[in-house]
Amino acid sequence: MLQWCRDNPDRAPSNLVFRGRNSRALRRAFEKMGWSSAETEEEIHLISPGSSVVFGKLFDDAEEQEPDSAAESEETVFKLENQLQDFISHNLESIRVGNKRLRLYMENGATGIEFSTDVGRIDILAVDQEGAFVVFELKRGNAADRAIGQLARYMGWVRTHLANGRMVSGVIVAHEISRELRYAIAAFPNVQLFEYEIKFALNPVVQVESAGA
Repeated sequence: MLQWCRDNPDRAPSNLVFRGRNSRALRRAFEKMGWSSAETEEEIHLISPGSSVVFGKLFDDAEEQEPDSAAESEETVFKLENQLQDFISHNLESIRVGNKRLRLYMENGATGIEFSTDVGRIDILAVDQEGAFVVFELKRGNAADRAIGQLARYMGWVRTHLANGRMVSGVIVAHEISRELRYAIAAFPNVQLFEYEIKFALNPVVQVESAGA
C-alpha cells in the first residue's frame, strides 16, 4: 500500500501522511477519511468517498507487511524512520561498507534519497570511493527474510540501468535482523546487514539558586 501511495500521489488524499506507516496503518488512515475497503483472499482495494472506482491492487506478495506494535504510535514511527534515513544520508562519509567510504549518489540534481526507479523507490542510493553502487534498504522495525527480495530487485535495477559494469552491493538496516534473514544473505555475498540502536536519556538540570538562598 505504501508503494501505491508513492506511485499515485494524485489519487491519495492530499492531507495523507504515508511515509513511515505500514500498510495496516495506512488502511486505517484511509478509512478514517471516509474511504471504504473491498477485501478478497489475496488483495485489499480502497474506494474513494462517493465513488465506485476501485483504486488498484494495494497489497502484493513483494510488499513488506510489518506488524503493528502496541507500544508505538504512528507519529513515533514516522519520526523514527525519517530520523534513520536522515542520519544515514548525512553521515555516509563515516559509514564503511566493504571498508570503503561512501557518498550520496547524485544525478542531474536529484539525490540518492528516495531514488525513483521503475520497480519502486530506493531508500538511499550511494556510491563508494571507487564508484561502485551501494543500495540501502531501511526497515523501521524487524527485518524479515523477505527484505532480501526487495533489496535484490533494486540492486538488479541499478545493475541494469546505472552500474555500467561497476559493482553493486546492498545494505539492509533494521532495528533487529531476523534469524531467517541472516541465513538468507548467505546466498548474497555482496549484501551486508546492520542493526541500529537509539539511546535516549534524561539528564537532571541543576536549578539556579535564588539570591536569598
